Amino acid sequence: MSPRSFTIRVPATSANIGPGFDVVGLSLSLHLTLTVTLTPPSTTDPARPPRISYSGEGADEVPLDAYKNLTTRVALYVLRCHDIDKFPENLTIHCANEIPFGRGLGSSGAAVIAGVLLGNELGQLNLPVERMLDFALMVERHPDNVTAALVGGFVGSYLRELDAAATEAASVPLSEVLPEYPADAGEGWGMDPPQPPLGIGHYVRFGWSQSIKALAIIPRFELSTAKARSVLPQEYSRKDLVFNLQRLAVLTTALAQTPPDPELIYEAMKDRVHQPYRKTLIPGLPEVTNNITPSTHPGLLGICLSGAGPTILALATSGFEAIAEDARAIFRTHGIEVDWKVLEVAGGSVVTQNS
Repeated sequence: MSPRSFTIRVPATSANIGPGFDVVGLSLSLHLTLTVTLTPPSTTDPARPPRISYSGEGADEVPLDAYKNLTTRVALYVLRCHDIDKFPENLTIHCANEIPFGRGLGSSGAAVIAGVLLGNELGQLNLPVERMLDFALMVERHPDNVTAALVGGFVGSYLRELDAAATEAASVPLSEVLPEYPADAGEGWGMDPPQPPLGIGHYVRFGWSQSIKALAIIPRFELSTAKARSVLPQEYSRKDLVFNLQRLAVLTTALAQTPPDPELIYEAMKDRVHQPYRKTLIPGLPEVTNNITPSTHPGLLGICLSGAGPTILALATSGFEAIAEDARAIFRTHGIEVDWKVLEVAGGSVVTQNS
C-alpha cells in the first residue's frame, strides 16, 4: 500500500428556514474537516487500528474510538455494505470542527455525510451523489440537513414513496444500521448491515441571491433534536398546513430574487408547524422573531429558528450587528448569553487529494 492522504470538508446546515419543516435546508460556511492519512505498516509504525484526533467544537465530547465515533461508524457501514469488512491498517484521522453541537446547525448531519464520504473514499467505491444520499438517509432519517450538507446551497428534498420491500429495508431500526459496538466486539461483529434501497431521497437546488447572508445567533445551551421533536403535535389543522405551504411556495423563489424583497420574505419565513411549539424550550424565541423586523432593522429579510434550535437564523443583506445585539439583549432578559456569526451560503461537501 502506498501512503495516501485526503481531506473531507462538510458544511454546517440550517433546516426548515421557517415554513419548510423537514423539507428545505441551507448549507452554511462553518465546516467539519477531516484530514485522513493512510500509511503502510512499518517497523516504526506497525499495523494498528484507526487513530482519531479531534479539535474545535465538541472536542471534549466526541468518542475517539472508531467503533463508537459517529463518522467512522457510518464509514464502516458503507464499507461493509460493499464487502469490505474492516478499516485499512494504519488509518489516521484528524477532525477539525467549527460546527457547534446541539444548536440546530446540522452537526450530526455533517458527521454522517463525512462518514459516507470517508467510506466511499477508503473503499474507492466511486459512488454517485444519489447513492451516497441513500446511505446517509439510512442513518439520518430526515433529508433536509444531510442533503444540503452533501450537495450545498439552498435545497429542497423529499423521501420517495417506496414499494413494500424497499420501505421495510429503509425502516430498519437505526440500532441495526449503526449498532453500538460492545467493548468486547471483534472484527467479525456486525458484519451483515442492511443495504439501503435505491433512490430513497430526491432533491432540487433553488436559486439564492448573492446579496443575502445568514446571521446565526447561537444561544449558549444545547437542545437535542429528539427533545425538540417531542413537543410537536401528531396532527395539524388544515389552516396551519395551508399557512406554511403558501409561504414555502413563495419563499423558495423570493430568496433567489435580486434585489430581495424584505416585506415578502419576512412574511414568507413565518411558521405554524414547529416554531410555536418549541418556544417553551427556547426562552426569548417569540420576542426575537416578532420584535426584530425589517421595519425596525433595515437590511433584515426574515428571521426563524434554525433547525430544531436553539440557534436563530436571520437572513439579511446588511445591519448584522444591530440585529445580533438586539437579539442578544432579548435573550439576556431570560438569563441566556449568545454568540453570533455572519455566514455565507456554502458549497457542498468536497474531497481533496493531498499531495
